[in-house]
Amino acid sequence: MKSKILLAVLSMLPFAANAAIPYRVEQVKMPVPETPSGYDDEAFARVRRFYVGGAYNLSVWNDWGDGTVGIDGKTTSGFDVSAGVRAYDIFRVEANYIYANAKWNDFSLTGNVAMLNAIFDARIDNIYRLFYNQRIVPYVGFGVGASWNTADGTTIDSKVSPVAAALAGVGIEMGERFAVDIGYRYMYMFSPKFSAVDNLAPAAHQLRVGARVNF
Repeated sequence: MKSKILLAVLSMLPFAANAAIPYRVEQVKMPVPETPSGYDDEAFARVRRFYVGGAYNLSVWNDWGDGTVGIDGKTTSGFDVSAGVRAYDIFRVEANYIYANAKWNDFSLTGNVAMLNAIFDARIDNIYRLFYNQRIVPYVGFGVGASWNTADGTTIDSKVSPVAAALAGVGIEMGERFAVDIGYRYMYMFSPKFSAVDNLAPAAHQLRVGARVNF
């Protein structure tokens, strides 16, 4: 009798093992937290890694004087287009094309500027993604590049000039895909050697208003 009971119990073991398999499979498939601290520095960047954008620039160009001769910088309009990639939620690299139209009293300079910018976003830590949809994101950055120049009303010695810039502003995010940019940029161009004023280095305070599309 005992041997029959033992045989019956042993015959049930395969069924018990099969019943445990789905449970064990579910255990294997359970996601393992990659960031146990709850901080995910790519919560937004991983979803929207790239973006393109454009902006209107209102530029106030610098005055110049040497004590005997002085010239006044004018206020002009220009634009730029950009393409960027987010390495992290708080850091992105952006390439710009800037159309710069600088004017003074009797002469002007047109610059086709190519720049590479490093930009730091003040995005709140994405603790358990509670702040995934942060709407207002301040930023600061800096850039370097070069300008291909043509002049009107004077001649220049340097057709290509190095350019540096510092920028700050705020992005207003309308969901994941679209953001409005309002910002400031100080742009400094090394002197192209004007024949009229040899040591004039064009510089501008720029107010920028534009938009970005994330994808």
